[in-house]
Formats: sequence, structure tokens, C-alpha cells
Amino acid sequence: MTMDIDMLYAATTLLALAITAGAALLGWQGWLALKSRELELRSLPADMERGSPEGMARIEIADLKERIRKLEAIASGVDL
Repeated sequence: MTMDIDMLYAATTLLALAITAGAALLGWQGWLALKSRELELRSLPADMERGSPEGMARIEIADLKERIRKLEAIASGVDL
């Protein structure tokens, strides 16, 4: 009799674990699909409002050069 109850507990626990794992897998796949969709939307051609990617790259390079200039000034002890 005790063996039957133990088997029932084990089967119930295994079933609950399988259901939980299945739900977690579905959630993971949904999250991956969402992130994949976000990446697809990013890779679409730039809108007219955002401008060209080359222009944005130039602005980023200019910004990085400005930051480097400021860091060099700080390192040499010059106040800006």
C-alpha cells in the first residue's frame, strides 16, 4: 500500500515538473521571438527622421574624440 502511494507521489511530482518545464520553455521561446522581432525592426532601413547611418557614425566619432580630449586634459591637470 505504501509503495502505491509513493509511486503516486512520484508520478504527480514528475508530471508537475514536466508541466512547469513546458510552461517555462514556451515562455522562453516567446521571449526569444520578441527579441528576434526587435532585432528585425532595428535592421530595417533608417527612417527619414533618423537620418543616414553615416551621419550618425560621424557624430559618434566626433563625440568620442571630444571625450578623449577631455580625458587627456583631465589627465594632464588642465581645467576645462
